[in-house]
Amino acid sequence: MKLFQSILILLIFITSYPANASRDTNSYDGNIFPIYAGNGAIVPPQTTLEESLKNGRISVLFFYLDDSSDSKAMAPIISGLDLIWRNNIDLIALTTDELQSNSSKTDSNLPSYYWNGLIPQTIILDSTGEVKYDKNGLVNIDDLNKIIGELKGIDINETSFSVESFNEYNSIISEKKNDL
Repeated sequence: MKLFQSILILLIFITSYPANASRDTNSYDGNIFPIYAGNGAIVPPQTTLEESLKNGRISVLFFYLDDSSDSKAMAPIISGLDLIWRNNIDLIALTTDELQSNSSKTDSNLPSYYWNGLIPQTIILDSTGEVKYDKNGLVNIDDLNKIIGELKGIDINETSFSVESFNEYNSIISEKKNDL
């Protein structure tokens, strides 16, 4: 019996496969925020859309799927918003799996009201719940910052940010230097 156990353990170690994750494929690698943005605190969201609207806060809705290459590419941008605006906005990142069964288009307090069925989708709501930005696909962090800055009354026209990957899995956000 011990010989059989030893052989089985040896086979397990010999035939193990390395874990592979790729930002450029539509494969499921796990939750995209800790893997590709280095920020697992984004999910689950810290608040609900209903609470955010009730408190009169700016909300950023991000609809995504963990197995979408475009969603993976957007993860560092959404994480960058969290770093820049952490205490000033409510960032609500939701997988669309949970929304597909709840397609309520009548209750504006529910995220499914705003989801158009495509991913990734980024939406910015002002403090009254009015949609100020709604775009599918890859978006520029500067466009998002400009809208949030305008809603907060902050002039950020002179500031520009970039999201840079320092390896396949993690990114940092940095201010672009304008060399004139």
